[in-house]
Formats: sequence, C-alpha cells, structure tokens
Amino acid sequence: MSMIHDITSVTPRNKRRTRKGRGESSGHGKTSGRGTKGAKARQGTYIKRGHEGGQTPIFRRFPKRGFSNYDFARRFHIVNLSDLDRFDAGTVVDAAALHEMGLIPDLSQPVKILGDGMLGKKLTVVAGWYSRSALAKIVDAGGAAQNTKGQTFEFPKPKKKFVPRDPVKKKIVTDDAAEAKPAAEAKGSDAKPESPAPAAE
Repeated sequence: MSMIHDITSVTPRNKRRTRKGRGESSGHGKTSGRGTKGAKARQGTYIKRGHEGGQTPIFRRFPKRGFSNYDFARRFHIVNLSDLDRFDAGTVVDAAALHEMGLIPDLSQPVKILGDGMLGKKLTVVAGWYSRSALAKIVDAGGAAQNTKGQTFEFPKPKKKFVPRDPVKKKIVTDDAAEAKPAAEAKGSDAKPESPAPAAE
C-alpha cells in the first residue's frame, strides 16, 4: 500500500462541518472560524473579482496586449486652402513646398487638403487626399489637383452593395423548375390533336 493510502486511511470519511460564528466560547477563537473581521466576517457579502482592497488591481497595473486598429489608421498632415494662397500663381504645391513654407512639420505623412477658405490662384496641388469642397475650389480656380503619383485625383467609386443569395432557396427553385418542364412537355405530347369542326352545309 502506498504512502498516500497510509495517510488517508486514518482520516475519517465524513468530516464534521465547522459551525462558524458561534462566539469565542465555541472554541474557534475570536473570529469564530471565519478568519477575519469586517465585511468578510458577515454573511452574504460580495467582493468583486480582482479587488485588492483599494489597491490598483493587477489587470490595471499591466499594459494591454492584443489586436488594435491604431497601427492601420490613415494619418495625414492637414493643410487648408487658405494656407495655399501664399504661393504664386502657377506653382506646383507638393509636400516639399509645403514643408519649406512651414505648413507641415515633416514629410513622414501624406498631405490632405481641406476646403477651409478660398483660393483665387491657379495652382497645381499634389497631395495624398482632398476633401470634396477643396477639390471643387481648386478646379474652379483653374488649377489642377493631383495625387502623389502625379495623376489627376479622383475619388474612388462607391462599392456595390453585396446582396447575399440563399443557395438553398435557389436550389429549390431550380429543382422545381426542372421538374415542371418535363411534366409540361409530357402533357403536351399526350394531348390529342383536336378534330376539325364540321363544315356547315
């Protein structure tokens, strides 16, 4: 017999439950078997998961890990049309020109042109994105709006709304139509030709 059986063999099968909260005279000391004072010594108390007595719990002390869309966000340096009015007419306004003029801090991000203000000069603007109002004002002033590749900027076409089709329903309709067609053909072949009406005398 193993050692664990030697230990458990002398232990009674049914241990009597400790009757807690019966005072110091119960033989279980001051806390009467509950081991503590305060809320935990009372019946029906609830302590939320992760509570550490008011100390900042461990799930708040450690940084978060996992998936985040932060790294996939599109970020731009913002420039308004009113800022472009300082360039001379006919100038090609790209990120380098904006950086040289102090309108953007660096060249790490593409530029987005917003439509705040008016533009009274013919400029060729090269940027990563435009608002619709900015694009309209640049074109109305006789200028050109280009993307970073030097092509005429165009907004992408809206995607078609995907309409999911029920494959089960489609199969049932197809099967019904396939069954109905042979039945109609058979009915047409079985039908006797009508005899001509007798000629009137």
